Amino acid sequence: MTDAVVQDAERRLGVGLPASLLEILRAQNGGAVAELWNAFPTDAPTSWSENHVPLDDMMGIGRHGGQLSLLDTAYLVEEWGLPSPLVLLSGDGHCWIALDYRVCGKRGEPSVTWFDVDDGTELPLAADFQAFVERPAAATSLDSEGDQRTSS
Repeated sequence: MTDAVVQDAERRLGVGLPASLLEILRAQNGGAVAELWNAFPTDAPTSWSENHVPLDDMMGIGRHGGQLSLLDTAYLVEEWGLPSPLVLLSGDGHCWIALDYRVCGKRGEPSVTWFDVDDGTELPLAADFQAFVERPAAATSLDSEGDQRTSS
């Protein structure tokens, strides 16, 4: 991932991406999240779980193996009726984890928010991306019996 690719992505997304996200994307440009870190603990229940949201994968910049990209955000935000400006990091259409620029503005340091399209809720997860990447845990350590909804 070159600086030119990052600059093009930021231009297309219309926002500045957090340095801590870019550091991760330079090491691995999207893909599956290791099982040790595939969930994000929450203080409030969601439609997904009583105590966490899934973090099975993260989008990278550009297309890789047919996976969604950060650059698909504009289309997906419109398709799923999400607020703007966001940059989607992970999700399946019904639920998303996103960089949320609504308070900080397009060049500020975005918070990270969970959006559940099906029930129209959102839950702040972290004040910024660096705080977000410091908290993931293994879903198996957070799951309780019957906790996780089934996807269709």
